[in-house]
Amino acid sequence: MIQRIQSIFLLLASLSLLALFVIPFATSTTADTNLFADKVFDVFDNPILMVVVGLGGVLALVNIFLFKNRPLQMRLDYLVITLSILLPLIAILLVFQGGGETSGDIGIQENYFGLAMPILAIIFTALANRFIKKDNKLVKSMDRLR
Repeated sequence: MIQRIQSIFLLLASLSLLALFVIPFATSTTADTNLFADKVFDVFDNPILMVVVGLGGVLALVNIFLFKNRPLQMRLDYLVITLSILLPLIAILLVFQGGGETSGDIGIQENYFGLAMPILAIIFTALANRFIKKDNKLVKSMDRLR
């Protein structure tokens, strides 16, 4: 009973991060020599993005099973939030850094669902962390009653 709602939020955070292996960050109307060579910018275009997405998704998933160690679970939540904040920053930096090597205007289209996924992961992980703190408080109050 204590772990149920956090597990759901951590699972949703993990799924939203791991969905980035399927959902692109952005698409382009023209092919480019660098990031938009296939007219799609996704996590497979850079190994750093693959590592950050994979690590964040796996940490959120593993964090579900650490319910007996709530302080470690909260610290890993903070790490997942940090990785989720770094992810769109790295993606945007790569687009602007790679812009110098383009053959002109890349014409990025208006579907940014990939950039919304880390934001969802931050929200779900923060909610999970809130309920973990609430459970930790409940357990400590029960220990005082004994």
